[in-house]
Amino acid sequence: MAKKNVLIIGAAGRDFHNFNTYYRDNSDYNVVAFTAAQIPDIDGRKYPAELAGKLYPAGIPIYAQSELPRLITELQVEDCVFSYSDVPYQVVMNISALVNATGANFVLLGPGKTMIKSTKPVIAVGAVRTGCGKSQTSRRIIELLMAQGLKVVAIRHPMPYGDLVAQKVQRFAKVEDLAKHKCTIEEMEEYEPHVVRGNVIYAGVDYEAIVRAAENDPDGCDVILWDGGNNDFPFYKPDLMVTVVDPHRPGHELSYYPGEATLRLADYVVINKMDSADAKDIQTVRENIAKVNPNAIVVDGASPLTIDKPELVRGKRVLVVEDGPTLTHGEMKIGAGTVAARKCGAAELVDPRPFAVGKLAETFRIYPNIGTLLPAMGYGAQQIKDLEATIEKTPCDTVVIATPIDLNRIVKIKKPTVIVGYDLQEIGLPNLTQAVGDFVKKFKLAK
Repeated sequence: MAKKNVLIIGAAGRDFHNFNTYYRDNSDYNVVAFTAAQIPDIDGRKYPAELAGKLYPAGIPIYAQSELPRLITELQVEDCVFSYSDVPYQVVMNISALVNATGANFVLLGPGKTMIKSTKPVIAVGAVRTGCGKSQTSRRIIELLMAQGLKVVAIRHPMPYGDLVAQKVQRFAKVEDLAKHKCTIEEMEEYEPHVVRGNVIYAGVDYEAIVRAAENDPDGCDVILWDGGNNDFPFYKPDLMVTVVDPHRPGHELSYYPGEATLRLADYVVINKMDSADAKDIQTVRENIAKVNPNAIVVDGASPLTIDKPELVRGKRVLVVEDGPTLTHGEMKIGAGTVAARKCGAAELVDPRPFAVGKLAETFRIYPNIGTLLPAMGYGAQQIKDLEATIEKTPCDTVVIATPIDLNRIVKIKKPTVIVGYDLQEIGLPNLTQAVGDFVKKFKLAK
């Protein structure tokens, strides 16, 4: 039988994982190309031969997703495998229609074909959209496990934006490791909060190799914590699945791929941000959880803010800088910085769009609905420079930084800055303390 030509539609994350776990050593298929979306400057590269395996000695080219119809025709593609996350159902089926009309099959690989089994117990944290609060939920679970004397190794959903061979397996145990691995702002935002709390975090490209390294971490490993990305389902088979939902975007839990799958997989569902959401929106989310996963245990949660210098906000014109992906493909119109600025009595939220330069201006063109917020985009050196220049040009009294890391460490900000922090706070019972306690008992992990 002739090999079936396959094209993987992705964004430098799930696509590489699907290839590694299902296609890499599968002689029934010939992966002829990847296409890339969501992440800038990914297309035009190659998935390298060193990672692609013996069937692909020349590696695999990566193209822009806009070239999909041409590629299907010219490369005689039979299967197009959709492999990225946080996409509205309408968009997924639009792409399916394009693929089908060009003559190919549209394929969605599921957990059964792509989840890797760990030798250690696994807790997975996912969400129904980007920006729901996965990271703060992960941090809370890790704190509860560490309080019981357990060694927790976190593994983060991939963000391989640089040298893919060098990023095959990355280990972060101290802040200096962020520079060692040449992390982008997006990567630092995810890794640094773990490191400063005293737990090791892994990431990279080859998630089979990563989990084996994590299981044998030199500092020890009792539990693997999967810290998911976007609204993707886990790369590892979880023993406990926690999914976070966001009442600021009611209904999205049933209308974005693969967020609904992540919700249906959940053992526990955390309704986050209840302290700043409308009661009717919270109720909508509750009803939707009950509709698709009535057996899940629901934890009510808030995301209380810490603001280090509120006096620099009151009565001032402020520029709010938020986490980049949450504002772009996450489509959030309001974040922790906006909430903090309003609570502290800011006179005005300054619109950065007229002052955006370079790649930041391009980001606003691609995502025109961001509004009066500045996304902390930093996928590469040029974006970081453009972020710094945009902050400098924007006429404001104070810069409110609501990213998971202090941007002052990355870019030079000459104006007064205020740092906004946020952690998960459970409300009443049931709570994550119970969930972790039951997990520890089940696997006889108590020290």
